[in-house]
Amino acid sequence: MASNRHLGRIISLQSLYEYEFRIKAGDATADINTIVAKNIQPYYKALGDTEFVYELSKGVVENTKKLDEELRPLAPEWPIDTIAAIDRNVLRIGLYELEARNVPPKVAINEAVELAKAFGSDNSSRFINGVLGTAFKELGLGEEENKNDQSKEPKDSGEKKAQSDEKADA
Repeated sequence: MASNRHLGRIISLQSLYEYEFRIKAGDATADINTIVAKNIQPYYKALGDTEFVYELSKGVVENTKKLDEELRPLAPEWPIDTIAAIDRNVLRIGLYELEARNVPPKVAINEAVELAKAFGSDNSSRFINGVLGTAFKELGLGEEENKNDQSKEPKDSGEKKAQSDEKADA
């Protein structure tokens, strides 16, 4: 069965929103794994990769403080506590995925923007895109990708010729 990661991100956003709401309301029984399990149930067959939802949700919860600290200077005119709960959790998901590097940066940002379009306010998607784009640049999240791309390229034309000769010999 194919994985539907976009649906997984929607379930994760829903779960993170509920978890944050319950924690702020003083609910000591709030548990992200229990919340995710409840939210996955109606979509279990369509989802495929349920482990992705658990890992994403749990990763965001475990790193919320760090993610919020990194987000603060990226949108200084918008204190993290004043950002709408949906937008705040979309930003956390996007930044977590950028840092985890499980998907290409463009995918992480695009998926966050799509979540913002679907669940945020009219301006949410532009805000999310701007903050995560800035995060990608200012936090050096693209540097590792550039290093990997350069290490895959031959260093000089002699090396390129040797590689194409090897392919021709094969």
